Amino acid sequence: MIVRIMGEGQVELADSHFTELNKLDNELLAEMENGDGPGFRRTLNALLETVRSLGTPLPDASLEPSELILPSPEATLEEVRELLSGDGLIPG
Repeated sequence: MIVRIMGEGQVELADSHFTELNKLDNELLAEMENGDGPGFRRTLNALLETVRSLGTPLPDASLEPSELILPSPEATLEEVRELLSGDGLIPG
């Protein structure tokens, strides 16, 4: 799957990592619903770092369709709330 981190670029990530990403996404959603700013920041950074460490960056010139679009590390809780569907950042 191709994942875009806003402001950083795209990463190719094996579908086998979906469960791990979904777990972090569920934590992020719960922290947002509870207004837990520090927890939100910690989990967002963990989610992005997991994508970076498990994935392979695509060249900047590559413009593949992204299956997931994740917010930048600097995104606020309010900005991420606007990006969310009912399922969180990672559908399914």
